[in-house]
Amino acid sequence: MFTLAEIDELHARLGTASHLPDYLQALAEIGVVRFESFLVDGHTEFFAAAGQRVGSTPHHEDLVVAGTSDREAFLEHLRRHAAGETTYVEMSAGLADRGVEKWAADTAALTMTYVDRAGEVLLVEDVRA
Repeated sequence: MFTLAEIDELHARLGTASHLPDYLQALAEIGVVRFESFLVDGHTEFFAAAGQRVGSTPHHEDLVVAGTSDREAFLEHLRRHAAGETTYVEMSAGLADRGVEKWAADTAALTMTYVDRAGEVLLVEDVRA
């Protein structure tokens, strides 16, 4: 079973957008099959194949996630972050304002899925591209 210390070490080395495929592959190598990061406070839950779970502490102050999502505004804000125009916290606040509750990564499929509070998938992104 993986530990939060192992995950933190991988994140310190590979936790940037430019290294995202490598980060997900490294997580898979230690047994993480998926993770979910929550916009409300930035905490993440990491899951193993047998259902074990390890959770991180919050990474920022609590944000209010909008009750309804705005997919087009979400996509524009995500594009701005990908272009380097926002910090992690600014991105998180902007996504929360646009109704994104969490993003989830699949370490086998190498995808990131963005989901609103109603459980609607707003985007499934292939991170290999």
